[in-house]
Amino acid sequence: MDLQKIAPFNWLKGENQAGREFLPTARENDPFSRMHREMDRMFEDFFGNARPASGSVLLRPSVDIAESKKAYRISVEVPGIDPEQIDLQVEGGTLVLSGEKRQESEDEDEGFHRIERSYGQFRRVLTLPEDADAEGIKADFKNGVLKIKVPRVKQAEKPGAKKVRIES
Repeated sequence: MDLQKIAPFNWLKGENQAGREFLPTARENDPFSRMHREMDRMFEDFFGNARPASGSVLLRPSVDIAESKKAYRISVEVPGIDPEQIDLQVEGGTLVLSGEKRQESEDEDEGFHRIERSYGQFRRVLTLPEDADAEGIKADFKNGVLKIKVPRVKQAEKPGAKKVRIES
């Protein structure tokens, strides 16, 4: 029995391989990493969940992926970001979404009591399935949600694929 046929396609496998410079390294047995996590926890306990506005935080927008017979539909939550600040590219079988959420400041004398919203760069790398038509990808943006439609190529239209007639 071929388990690959019943297992769902792993859209995020490229995210763990490409763009490692954006992903934090997790070392469970490293004493410095444990000390770093413990210090982060202590600061969060003391200051709350306030994060620096320096752009050092890597955001991971939430992604929903659905499929139909004709297309894949990807919805990405990117509230507070203008569509012009979002970069969407197809790179060698992957769909790369990146950009930056900047903190808005109008008044120099304004003091914050609590900051819960996150600011910084974001990047998501989605591996496209074999039947995805990279040339036909379309995206639209409304109310902080980026909707991406990836058409599927019919089996007969795949490059290099053809039906072989069996003669008797």
